[in-house]
Amino acid sequence: MARLNGNFLKLESGYLFPEIAKRTRAWQERNPGKKVLRLGIGNTTEALTPFITRAMHEKINLLSERSTYTGYGDEQGDSALRNALSAFYRSEYGVELTPDCFFISDGAKSDAANIQELFSPDSVVAITDPSYPVYVDSNVAGGKSGRFNGTNYDGFIYMEGNAGNGFIPKVPDKHADLIYLCSPNNPTGAVFTYDQLKSFVDYALREKAVIIFDAAYSDYIREPGYPHTIYEIDGAERCAIEINSFSKNAGFTGVRLGWSIVPRTLETEDGIPSEVHRLWNRRQTTFFNGASNIAQAGGLAALSEEGRAECRGLVDYYLENARIIRSGLESVNLTCFGGINSPYVWARTKADMPSWEFFDYLLEKAHVVVTPGSGFGPSGEGYVRLSSYGHREDITEAVESIVRHIND
Repeated sequence: MARLNGNFLKLESGYLFPEIAKRTRAWQERNPGKKVLRLGIGNTTEALTPFITRAMHEKINLLSERSTYTGYGDEQGDSALRNALSAFYRSEYGVELTPDCFFISDGAKSDAANIQELFSPDSVVAITDPSYPVYVDSNVAGGKSGRFNGTNYDGFIYMEGNAGNGFIPKVPDKHADLIYLCSPNNPTGAVFTYDQLKSFVDYALREKAVIIFDAAYSDYIREPGYPHTIYEIDGAERCAIEINSFSKNAGFTGVRLGWSIVPRTLETEDGIPSEVHRLWNRRQTTFFNGASNIAQAGGLAALSEEGRAECRGLVDYYLENARIIRSGLESVNLTCFGGINSPYVWARTKADMPSWEFFDYLLEKAHVVVTPGSGFGPSGEGYVRLSSYGHREDITEAVESIVRHIND
């Protein structure tokens, strides 16, 4: 008789965003004809840019001719794109990474979930709290936690972020094997300084731990003093895997294209140098047939001079949306974080309401959907995340509605 993987049964309730959709649909059914204003899910809304779109059309045209059609590509990604990423890190960040360190994927979420498969089920996992739910859920499903105890999962180290530390936690005070970091952070918008990130690299080298560093929002860092990649920190190539994406700077949330960096110099306690690289390559060539060749053509264009200019324009648009959101909330005395080097504004709830209660309040009073902070971990309770991904007119309308109804 077939039996279920009991680790999946440990996952608490439903995934955060389907629960938001469920509650929103229920409200719409109770309020037919009323408009819902969405500041919830971080899904890009603006059109793909001309230069990038043209490159993808040209690729489609090549695929439409027998003489230029291509099928499967390399599972690790098109060599031109991997070379371009290597050159991009060199020119933008002054970081030297060989092209074979880059593995092209269908997005950061897949890599963030799958990378834990390389590591032993008895690994001790440390996760920034609050954090993107996939880090937690994938490791629960991978057998690296105990049961949910009503607040969090037994066995995980939760590195608390709070208003007092600017939502940048300190390194664990005990041993961890895997450490999940995200900068700019989703959901809080907090960004690591060089010194803060160096403390984690030093810890990982000392403990022979591996950092999984999510840099999917790095293009939103506009102020000086913050690293865009963990490899700007000395020694990171020996202890860190970086995950990134074209989703939030090129608008590829639906196109699906990202990459992971697994240096050959990465070390583990029981492995030789290059072993993690070899195993990730083995995993990808076995379980993955490579990202879409059309999407990769768009990614290659996004790394060109013209494409980078277009991506910066898109990011500027969403950062201005974030400024509008933060300014509006602060005008009605809501405490805010993020929204400066990040597309997300992290706001304290009104009168310290629980997160889901404030979600229901804003939906009922202002018709605005946000994301409850408690869905990002126990330290997210009492906060909500507001996303700048939306058309400017919709963002403005939603903020004005919150300001108008916050004291109803």
